[in-house]
Parts: sequence; structure tokens; C-alpha cells
Amino acid sequence: MTSKLDQLKAMTVVVADTGDLEAIKTYRPVDCTTNPSLVLKAVELPAYQDVIENAIAWGRKQGGTKDAIAAHVADRLAVAFGAEMSKLVPGRISTEVDADLSFDVEGSVKRARDIIAAYDALGVPREKILVKLASTWEGIRAAAILQKEGIDCNLTLLFSLAQAVACADAGVFLISPFVGRILDWHVKASGKTFEPEEDPGVLSVRQIYSYYKQHGINTVVMGASFRSTGEIEALAGCDRLTIAPALLEKLAADNGTLVRKLDPANTGEKIATVAADEKSFRWAMNEDQMATEKLSEGIRLFAKDLRALRTLIAKRLEAGVPA
Repeated sequence: MTSKLDQLKAMTVVVADTGDLEAIKTYRPVDCTTNPSLVLKAVELPAYQDVIENAIAWGRKQGGTKDAIAAHVADRLAVAFGAEMSKLVPGRISTEVDADLSFDVEGSVKRARDIIAAYDALGVPREKILVKLASTWEGIRAAAILQKEGIDCNLTLLFSLAQAVACADAGVFLISPFVGRILDWHVKASGKTFEPEEDPGVLSVRQIYSYYKQHGINTVVMGASFRSTGEIEALAGCDRLTIAPALLEKLAADNGTLVRKLDPANTGEKIATVAADEKSFRWAMNEDQMATEKLSEGIRLFAKDLRALRTLIAKRLEAGVPA
């Protein structure tokens, strides 16, 4: 019997949710996705030390304030990490627009264009890149502009059908609903434990998947932020799943039978059309306490890790020692 990981790969595109090159080599995902938290962790990995030292050396030659240089080096690192990953996977690399631009349409578009240009300078074509944006109304509007320019987007921090529908209406290439963070909120709010088949995060992704398939929407659904292999198995058959190395390892070690749970030919009861205009979006988010709180929290956490990365870089630039 093949492992559950191999069985999953036969029905779902498996994406590595990591900045660890060795993990990518081990589990051979199709795509890789990163965020500021993962980039911050990757700074400590031995495999990236040459990349980091090169970025720091480049930063020392730049003009401007210390904070501005640190920000530029952080941007350069995210792309440099992605370029290294692109050598290991046949598919896409997701790179995040700064979290502090989550409510800035023009700023997000400019940053996304800069990301694409930076990759191009390293010989990585835009066809290999997904630009990640938070699923705020402004992030979705920025994605609509970018998609028309041929820059494919991954809308992250997604917790509701309203966000998913707005993303589809904007022509977004891919969405990343956060399974585990939805579960976290419901566990804290209710004090209950949930089995995979009743897991609120799993049920949310299943609803979004069914809605997309029923309404002929081509936007890719990629479940993210998993707390257990049970959640992953409950979404077997989803378009894509981005999975952390620890859970990939557990799936690779399990030779049990994996049952397909999501199938475009069997999406259950018809889901009514959801409006995608700004007024409807904002009202739906206002009425969804979980989605509103987790979106806000996620932006704050990514912004915090981005600031931490910039601070770390600033200190190393100032110290004049290798990263």
C-alpha cells in the first residue's frame, strides 16, 4: 500500500507550506507557499545562509535611512528565498505583499509589480509566481487589477464564503482558506472539540469548493493552515492543499487507505448565488464575527513578523557582521 501522502498527491496538488529547502527536497511538492512568518523562520536555516549574507552585503551598499534599507533587504530576501525554491519545484512559488499594505490598493499593486520585476531580474518568470494578498476588500481589488496584467494572485487569510465569492468575481487565480485558524476560533468560542467531519474549518472549505464547482468558477481552492492530518484527509480531493513539513511527514509514514472527500462531480445540495459587490461583502464580514476577527488577527501577526524581520536585518546591517 502506498502512503497517504502519495495517495493524496494522486487526487490533490500538494503544496509545501514552508521555507525549509530540505523539507521541499524530501517531500517533492508541486508548489511552495510562504508568508512573513515562514520567511522569518527561514532566516535561521543553514541552507539559506549564503542567500542571507548576499542580501545583507547588497543592503550595505544601498543609500537611504536604516529602516528603508532594512525594508529593501527584507523584500530582497523574500524573493531570493522564492528563487531558490523555484529551482526545486515544478510549479508556483507564492510570495506575500507586505501585510501593512492590506488596506492599500495602489500600494499593494505597486509592491506586487516590484515582486514580479525582482523575480524577473533573477531569471524567474511571472508564470512561476503567485503574488499573495490578504483577502480584504482592498486586497481583492488589487488582485483584480493584477490579474488583468497577467500577474496571478493567491488571496490568503480567507475565512468565509463572502471572501471567496468576491475573489472569484475579481478573477483571482487561487484562494487559501485557513482551515486551522477557523477551528481555533470555534474551539475557543465554544470550548468544544471537533472531529474532522464536523470541523468548522473543514466544512468552510467544503462549502467554498462546492460553490465554485456548482457555479463554474475556475479559481483554485487551496486549503491551508492545518492542525492535524485528520483535517487534511477530510479535504482529500480539494484542488490544492498547502501542508507544513511535520504533517507531510505523518502522511508519508501512514500506509492506510485515503478516501476521496471532495469531487467536482458530487458537490451536494445546490448553494444559492452570493452577491459579490462591496456593500454585500462588508455586510457579510460584519455579520461573521469569526471571519472578521481572524482576518484582522492574521494581518496583525504577519505585520508583526515582518517588523521583526526588518528589525533583525537592521541590527545585522548595523553590526557589520554576516547574517
